[in-house]
Amino acid sequence: MSRIDQILDSSRARLRRLAAHEVPAALDRGALMVDIRPQAQRTREGEVPEALNALVIERNVLEWRCDPTSDARLPQAVGDDVEWVILCSQGYTSSLAAAALQDLGLHRATDVVGGYQALVAAGILAER
Repeated sequence: MSRIDQILDSSRARLRRLAAHEVPAALDRGALMVDIRPQAQRTREGEVPEALNALVIERNVLEWRCDPTSDARLPQAVGDDVEWVILCSQGYTSSLAAAALQDLGLHRATDVVGGYQALVAAGILAER
């Protein structure tokens, strides 16, 4: 097994990952979806519908924007109890990103199994 696969497995072992069908309930209870896909990928694959209120935060600045102690934090980064649902294209980079947020003390951070592609396949993006 490659080192990155080992890191991915270790990261995912700490997460309570959401299946696509669980995302609407998470958003209804106040979770914040964060789309970390780069602009080119969002253009190619599609944007998350506005009704889902997803925040677009590219991966290279994620920790600074979500850390409630950072001077560069978003207004939504009000404390360690925020539930961050990280979304990438297929659910790989998002697992690493959610684990990085957990390393900052944001223990409710997680991601979506299968990422944006899984939400599309499950019809979640069309429902809202």
